[in-house]
Parts: sequence; C-alpha cells; structure tokens
Amino acid sequence: MPIRRPDTAPPRPAPPRAAQGGWHVAETQPIPAVPPEPGMSQAAEQATEQTQVIRPVSPGKGKPSLLKASGSMAVATLTSRITGFLWKLMLAAVVGFGVVNDSFNVANTLPNMLFELLIGGVLTSVVVPVLVRARKGDADGGERFVQQLMTLAAVVLAVGTLLAMIAAPLLTVALVSDSDASNRDLVTAFAYLLLPQIFFYGISALVGAVLQAKQIFSPPAWAPVVNNLVVIATIGVLALMPGEISLDPVSMTDPQLLVLGIGVTLGVVCQAVVQLPALRKTGFRMRWRWGWDRRLSEFGGLALWMLGYVAISQLGLVALSRVATANAQGAWSTYSYVWMLLQLPYGVIGFSIMTAILPRMSAAAADGDHQRVIDDLSLGNRLSTVTLLPVSAVMTALGVPLSLALFAVKSDMSGQATTLGLALAVSAFGVLPYALTMMQMRTFNALNDARTPTLIMVVMTAAKVLMAVALPAVLEPEQIVFGLTFVNSFTFIIGWLVGEIWLRNRLGPLGSRRFLKTLAKTLVASVAGGLLCWGSVVGVDALIPGPAGAGTGWLQLLVGTAVGFGAIFGLMSVLRVAELQPAIGRLTGLLRRR
Repeated sequence: MPIRRPDTAPPRPAPPRAAQGGWHVAETQPIPAVPPEPGMSQAAEQATEQTQVIRPVSPGKGKPSLLKASGSMAVATLTSRITGFLWKLMLAAVVGFGVVNDSFNVANTLPNMLFELLIGGVLTSVVVPVLVRARKGDADGGERFVQQLMTLAAVVLAVGTLLAMIAAPLLTVALVSDSDASNRDLVTAFAYLLLPQIFFYGISALVGAVLQAKQIFSPPAWAPVVNNLVVIATIGVLALMPGEISLDPVSMTDPQLLVLGIGVTLGVVCQAVVQLPALRKTGFRMRWRWGWDRRLSEFGGLALWMLGYVAISQLGLVALSRVATANAQGAWSTYSYVWMLLQLPYGVIGFSIMTAILPRMSAAAADGDHQRVIDDLSLGNRLSTVTLLPVSAVMTALGVPLSLALFAVKSDMSGQATTLGLALAVSAFGVLPYALTMMQMRTFNALNDARTPTLIMVVMTAAKVLMAVALPAVLEPEQIVFGLTFVNSFTFIIGWLVGEIWLRNRLGPLGSRRFLKTLAKTLVASVAGGLLCWGSVVGVDALIPGPAGAGTGWLQLLVGTAVGFGAIFGLMSVLRVAELQPAIGRLTGLLRRR
C-alpha cells in the first residue's frame, strides 16, 4: 500500500465550532510569537517560551500571511541569537570568565526574573487574547482598553522596579553564596544599574503584545536585535577604556562599571522605544486612563497558574546560581555561556518548526479535534528529532573545538575555553528533550490548560534543586560546572517523560510508535556520525603540533562539522528516515517567506 507523507494527513471533517456568544477563551490560544529577549535568564526564557501567544490563524485566508510572518520571525530570531551571542563573546574577551563576568551575569538575571514574576507571565499568557477580543468586539477597536492596560502596567512596573532597587542587597544574598568565588558587593552594584530594565522590559512586552494583536509581527521580533547592537557598542567602548573594574573596594563611581551597567540597560530601553513608531502608525494614541476592566478578571485563574509556573522555575535558577557561586570562580559565567550555545539550535530550528506546526494545532484544539492535535504534536516531535538530534551529536563531539574557536581569542583563555567546551559536550544531549518539553507545554496551552505545565515545572524544579545541591558532595569544585550543565539538560528529560504521561492521560494514545521509530533511526545515525566527527577532530589535532588554540579550534570545527553532518544525514537517508525531507523543506520554506 502507498506510504503517506509524514507532513500531510487526510482531511477530517471539522466538528461544529462552539457558539461565539459570551467569552470564549479557545478562540485565542498560546503559540510562539516572537523570540525571547536577549540576555534572558534560563528560567525566565522557559516561562516566556511557554506562555507566548498570538492569535491562531485559521486555514484559508490568513494562513499565507502567517507563513510570511513566520519566515521573517525566523530570520529575526537567527539575527537576535547571533548578535546576542556576539556581545556575550565580546564580554568574555574583555573581562574574562572570572568574578566580574560572574557578577554581571548574576545581576543581569535579576531584571528578567523579577519582570516575569511581577507581570511578564500575565502579559504573555493573559493579555494578548484579551487584546484580540477587545480589538474585535469594542466599538473603538479596543483603544480605551489598551490605554487602561498600559496605565495600570506602567504603575505596577514602576513601583516594582523601585522596590527591587531598594531590595537589591537582599536579592544578591538570595542568588549569591558568600565565598571566595563570588563578590556580593559587585553583584549589588551591577544590580542597581541593571534593575531599571524591569520597567522597560514590561513596556517592550506590552507594546509588542498590542502589535501582535493587530497582526504586526516584525517590530517585536526585530527589537531585541536593536538591544543587542547597543550592548555590542557598549562593550566596544568598555574595551577601549584603560584599567579594569575594581573589586576591592567596589565603587559605584567606577567608570567601567557604570559604562557596562548603564549601556546594557540602555539596550533594553531602545528595545522598547524602537517599537513605538509602529504602534503610532496603527492610529493608537497613548493617554493616562485609570480603571479595571472585567475582561482581565475573567482570566484570573490562568494568570495565577502562569505566575506559579514562573515563580517555581525561578527556584531552580536560584539553586544553580548559589551552587555555582559557592564553589568556583567563573562557574556561573561558564554555565551561562553553555546555556546560550545550547539555545542556538533550538532558537533557530526549533522556533521555525514550532511556528509552522502550532497554529494549526491551536486551531484544532479550538475546534475540539483532539486527533488533529495528536497528529500535529507527533509531527512536531518527529521534525524536531530529525533536525535537533544530529545537532546534539555534533555539538557533543565538537564541544571543545567550538569553544576554542569562539572563546580562545587570547592565549591565556584556552584553559577556560576548554572547560566551557567540556561542559557543552556533557550537556548537549539536552537540546532535543528541551524542544520536546516545550512542545508539550504548548500543547497543554492550546488545550487551554495552564495548570498542568505548572505541575510539570514543579516536578522538574524539584529534581533540579535536589540534584544541584548534591553536586558539591560528589564533585570537586572545579568539576561543579560540568555537573550543573548536566543537571540542567537532564531535567528536560524528566520534563519530557512527565509531560508524556500527562498528555496520554489527557488525550489518549499519542502515536508514540511512529515517533520512537524515527527517534531510533535518527539516534543510530547521530551516534555513528558523532563518532566520525570526533575522529576527524582527533585527526586534525594530531596533524597540528603544539597546544590547541583558536586556529586549531576553527579548523577542527570546519572539518568536524562537514564530516559529522555529512555522515549523519547520509545515514538517515540510507535508513529512510521519512521526516528528513519534510523537515528540511519546512525550514528552507520558512526562510524564503520573509
């Protein structure tokens, strides 16, 4: 009998839609809209990924515009990831991986954490659906409601930012252990300069939500790139300044500290401001308008679950931060850079696949067609597997060469770069489980279920905290960073398995046999290709005398990438992995529709 293509399915008659009278939450479902903000902490990024929403596009008239917007957003995501990584790379080159970088990275997570706890989860999970409804149902196109919302949000953000700055020393104590490997005074000094980002992150997110509700996607997608460019310029200025940031004593008047802190905050300011012209072009005019709208209250339960999700996810970040800063200088910076590298393939490849799959999943969920939801979930998982598992294998084999190529810009940084590369190698297996976990979270969101993702996060965070606090008992201080990155990736395997159980309980059989068949074939090809990739790295190292540096790393990276991906995709073709061609077609198709 003929084999059906994996990215197509026989048409099913859609069940009748629910009556449109009253408040119907299923009409607007959570699906990914724009990439997370640059510099976002891991916990905040997971929360943003899990809660971002835009209006699902029904088949037919709206679909081509979504595909075009999706392609543009995929390019914006790629650009944002590259520029975001570039300024992190520049920062490492200028200040190294020691206490200064650790202190900056810890302080720079605070605005993201507090923004998500304060209002971020509500903005991304609650507000956009309400904005869409107000735009469609209100006589003024929802302008009065948006003015009320912006007034309320501005006040909450301003008060929250002020309180956070007052409490900066206490926040530092919560995140940073008191040890020779950390400097609480420097973290606090950076926090005073970086915490104002909370307000501007909120304005950026709210303006972006209003634009998304009006089906305007490019400004919110490209705004983080502007942020990154400002930070790149800031670090360029820092590199030209004589002297170094003083650690003993720490002074708020230190010119280098002021340039770095104010410049990074200025990037977030620009990220918010650059979206305002697009908002004005829609005809919207901002004015202070006080009052509470009943439509926000109707989503109170959903908002509370989202806030719970965010709050719980922050506990895992706090645990990792305290363990890192208590044991070894540079451990938290190394962890942060590894996480950013692991985010690159998901942020580009995974984002594009999610953008293509989830609109129709949301539409199916709104129609009550669970079989179509299952089919789309299975397809998304299989497409993620054939694209991300090979990347994991190559990243495992090329962890050290990749790190040397990017970070060993100075001869004295080779040792730190090697440590980072090993940490990347032991955690690269987590790329696919992360994508699968996020796909499951979005599936629950499409089913209008905010409770289950929060419960899954409880399980994941409990496992992460327990494993993290146990690391000092089983590892030497210099090995803690390897344990932290491994624990982080392993947590996503736990999340994937728990999510699978809950989804089966909710939807029934998920077509796992087809997914496992694809996973097995791709895993065989990836392991074999990864071994050949590693062999090519060893061969290049044997041909070049002397210690490895950036030059050797680049050569190993180029050779290993060609050998690894060539072998993996060649073997996948031999093994007849049916999803390979559709996955490549979806990615190239999205990039062409920009």
